[in-house]
Amino acid sequence: MEFHLVTLFPELFESPFSESILKRAQEKKLIQIRVHNLREYTEDRHRVTDDYPFGGGTGMVMKPEPFVSAIRGLKDQFGSAHTVLMSPQGTRLDQKKVWELSTRERLIILCGRYEGVDERVREGWVDEEISIGDFVTSGGELPAMLVVEAVARLVPGVVSGETATTDESFENNLLEYPLYTRPRVFEDRGVPEVLLNGNHEDIRRWRKEMSFRRTLERRPDLLRQTELEEDDLRLLEKVRRDIGGCDSLPDRKNI
Repeated sequence: MEFHLVTLFPELFESPFSESILKRAQEKKLIQIRVHNLREYTEDRHRVTDDYPFGGGTGMVMKPEPFVSAIRGLKDQFGSAHTVLMSPQGTRLDQKKVWELSTRERLIILCGRYEGVDERVREGWVDEEISIGDFVTSGGELPAMLVVEAVARLVPGVVSGETATTDESFENNLLEYPLYTRPRVFEDRGVPEVLLNGNHEDIRRWRKEMSFRRTLERRPDLLRQTELEEDDLRLLEKVRRDIGGCDSLPDRKNI
């Protein structure tokens, strides 16, 4: 899978993409990450990428020509691609969207700056806008890094282990169960006995129960998006009774 990032500040990506999992994935040629300097797609001698907004207002707006030139040039050089603009106005990034993006052969990710990007880039050259949350950053670079990190992990072979990604939080609209490792006792806190008895079915059920509990306590909205089998529904009811009168729990009919 290929990631092409278009930015005014290519240096920002050097460390995050040259360490740990992403570094190994590139060395194994499972993914390719290319960072492109937006100024290289300008045509004036000063390499201007922004200008004052029509109609007045504070701040600067990023010009359409460099972005469109970059998109055209990258598609001509590397082939067709799904083009994403990082924007606080975009679709909220979640694991479902991450899975969807991971099926693409090639992504072009545009990183805006200042007050935003000329609307004509959005209208004619962007396939979708993506937001990482209801807040604003100084630019699209950090959000783009998160997209690359999340999507790359789902590319086969990037993360070792068959269930390394399928058991994580937000898969199947559930938060992940608690995790433990050595030592067995730490500052008077022990590991749950069920994890030590070697009974895999007990462990599986405990993990599912803890996953339901955490989701109900912290993100009950996720369960409204989930279709559960009858056994899981009974387990969920047990967890609801154990938790008791938690006001944040959704009604049974809404799950």
